[in-house]
Amino acid sequence: MKFSSTRFGALEVSDSSILTFPSGILGFPDWTRYVILDHGTDAPFKWLHCVEESSLAFVVLDPALFHANYRVEIPDEVLAEVKGTAADGLTLAVILTIPSEDPGRITANLRGPLLMNPSTRLCKQMVLSDDYPTRYPIFAMSAACQPSQTESRSEAIPA
Repeated sequence: MKFSSTRFGALEVSDSSILTFPSGILGFPDWTRYVILDHGTDAPFKWLHCVEESSLAFVVLDPALFHANYRVEIPDEVLAEVKGTAADGLTLAVILTIPSEDPGRITANLRGPLLMNPSTRLCKQMVLSDDYPTRYPIFAMSAACQPSQTESRSEAIPA
């Protein structure tokens, strides 16, 4: 599939790399198809780029890289939306905010993680009611690289 990006120009990706967010991403309900692109550096950041809107892209990161104790309970209805189970190897990512005036003050939205099912390519942005913030400073904690955890109502699965 070919698409245009205001950041990267013309791009071509395989159809099998397209991720679908049936409910969209918060604030962008009309755009549901995205692809993950490498950031182009050795940094662990990735781009979640909309293939339907050339200017819509988010920088995302695995929360395990900066928050070793981050755990998410996945309700059964969310598992159903991504057509997944606790054993499916579901993964998490969080959307980052990088202030242009001070890129070292990157924050992560821990309250709205992205749940992805690599098998079905279906994804869902969850909204947690826990005490997780929407602007968590990612350099505030040790960068201990332990797997982030997700859990269904009955069991926990590594992301």
